[in-house]
Amino acid sequence: MKPTSLPLVALPILLILADNSEALDSYRYLHVTIDTPWSIFLFLLIGVLSPFILTAVLIWRHSGSKTPDPTDPKLPEQPEP
Repeated sequence: MKPTSLPLVALPILLILADNSEALDSYRYLHVTIDTPWSIFLFLLIGVLSPFILTAVLIWRHSGSKTPDPTDPKLPEQPEP
């Protein structure tokens, strides 16, 4: 017998021996309540709004810094390369 054909032979035997209690236990982890859509909504809301909040914080933090005006006579002259 080939080693690769062993799982195909064992599958019907394992299906016959399987008990329904495993299926009932797995339902406990997949149980959907009325709170599930709200949990998904709030999780996705954080993911969507966090870039906007980060952008607002960065704009507010760097709003006081100005870029130097190249025509300002106070700036030292840059040597040409």
